[in-house]
Amino acid sequence: MTNFEVVLIEMKKQSRHWTADLGNTRIKCGVFADGKLLETKTFADLASFQAYFRPQKADRVIMVSVRWNEEELKDIFGFPFLFFDRKTPLPILNNYSSPETLGLDRLAAVIGGRAFKSAGSLLCIDAGTCITYDFLDKSDKYQGGAISPGLRLRGRSMHEFTARLPLVTLTRKDIPVLGKDTVSCLESGILHGAAGEINGFINYYRQAFGQVHVFICGGDAEIFESLIKDHIFVIPNLVLYGLDRILLYNVEK
Repeated sequence: MTNFEVVLIEMKKQSRHWTADLGNTRIKCGVFADGKLLETKTFADLASFQAYFRPQKADRVIMVSVRWNEEELKDIFGFPFLFFDRKTPLPILNNYSSPETLGLDRLAAVIGGRAFKSAGSLLCIDAGTCITYDFLDKSDKYQGGAISPGLRLRGRSMHEFTARLPLVTLTRKDIPVLGKDTVSCLESGILHGAAGEINGFINYYRQAFGQVHVFICGGDAEIFESLIKDHIFVIPNLVLYGLDRILLYNVEK
């Protein structure tokens, strides 16, 4: 082994991967080393994120944003980074019929799932503002999925599109299926309706494709952990894991 190869190995040991998902309302950042998530933080504004975001010279960075483009981020941050967009090489094949409309977080989620299960089909469910279902087959081809309203959207739509239904916010997991008043009926419909939908999608994919590994991520992921009957993996930061794998794939290329 040459001295140069030794130096490269040592740099890989010391370097970290910074993954940043810059959304419309919040910024989520994860720090990885050798594929392991060391820490994650969420920020409400760019200024607080900048105060925290201090990669070292040997570190590598990947960013994805629906709010800022690559040039704007280059002006904001004074270090090189990989900007994840629709031209970024990926370790999977995208078979979506309209790739220009596909949210990049959906691709990152299934790639993150592959970090935990190296073989077999994956169904990644992101329980956030919307509930998205994304399917990666055993040949590493992204095939699409489904999108439905998330918990808050369900509650808000019933309140805004009816004259007398109140706005309810779910604050607990132990909501009984049998509601005894209007508020508890709304809570049951929102939570158990969504859980029933998720179970239905899981059953469909397993009947259609055999063994399918199921991951749930997103802000409401842990709410569903005890409500989903089938064996699932709850990984709230699955998108960050996907960004780390995309960064590693491009570094190795």
